[in-house]
Amino acid sequence: MTSTTTNSWLRNQRKSDLVEIAETIGLTDYEALKKTELENALDEYISENATRLSSNPELSGYFNGRRSRTHGASPVKKELATKEETALKSVRRRATKAAEEIATTISPDSPEELRASTTALVHTPARSFSQVAARIPMPTTPADVAIAVDRSTTAVRRRVSSIYQESGITEASNATRDALSTVTSVLFLVSAFELFFIRPEILANRYAFTIPAMSLVGTSDYPVYLPDMFLLLTSSFWSPALTWTLTSFVLPSFFGYFFNLSAQSPAGPRTRARIAAQPEYVVDPLTFSIAKAIISFVVYGQGATFGGLLSPLSIERLNNAVYGGYAGILTGAAVTGLVSIYDAVLRK
Repeated sequence: MTSTTTNSWLRNQRKSDLVEIAETIGLTDYEALKKTELENALDEYISENATRLSSNPELSGYFNGRRSRTHGASPVKKELATKEETALKSVRRRATKAAEEIATTISPDSPEELRASTTALVHTPARSFSQVAARIPMPTTPADVAIAVDRSTTAVRRRVSSIYQESGITEASNATRDALSTVTSVLFLVSAFELFFIRPEILANRYAFTIPAMSLVGTSDYPVYLPDMFLLLTSSFWSPALTWTLTSFVLPSFFGYFFNLSAQSPAGPRTRARIAAQPEYVVDPLTFSIAKAIISFVVYGQGATFGGLLSPLSIERLNNAVYGGYAGILTGAAVTGLVSIYDAVLRK
């Protein structure tokens, strides 16, 4: 069959398009065919499988051209032409295959044969890979990649920010800061630091129970000790507890209340507003700190009992229990005194 007898639609296609059509419809043994031979092979294959391939949208041009070519001819002529074309195609295909077998037998290592085989082996997988890669949605340019990354980063940042705001951490931290940023808070923290070391001395720990070992976690037996609450019924607890309360809280508060420097009215005419004005602190923190330092030095440093009111044994126990002894109590009083002075300066 000559090129003029093949379908015009096939003749207008490029060889690469013909190869793709051959792959689509299932034609085999086409790799070594030239363009004209491939056209003839496709024309013959499509004609033989016209019933199955007529619904293929990729071959609509082929069947349209075929109908236009055979339009107007009589049924007898169409049948004769079809039979003649089929016979010619079969003869030509057999001749082509015979020639290929002879060429392969005579010259199996010819450059053209090797080049054609290499081209078929190399281009066919590459074409399939390119078709698969074309179906994967990828950004077209590096700018699109940068935009996509920026959008993802912005979304993550917004999500983290919203979670942080909804957690209430900011409000809790601000409230904690406001509560601790006062002279009273510093006074209580210093007293709590002293009690942390005094409590084991006056309310000793006793064995309560044991947490058994857990092989799954890899822990051993852990004994648990709790304060011996029965000591609350003995003088061993109350004597040092009342001594510390008297020297570190009651007497300093007494002097801080009556020697309240913040309650003194400022210079100027005594108006009703000035007379009715309340002091900034009920107990002056500076006077409280000074009184506590003096009393602690006299009691714990010099061993004064105020005429037998305080027990020397309780004084010794407290002096040994507090971190640094009475020097640690003096240091805490100095810290609270400096904080109260700083607070007074800021308020002026």
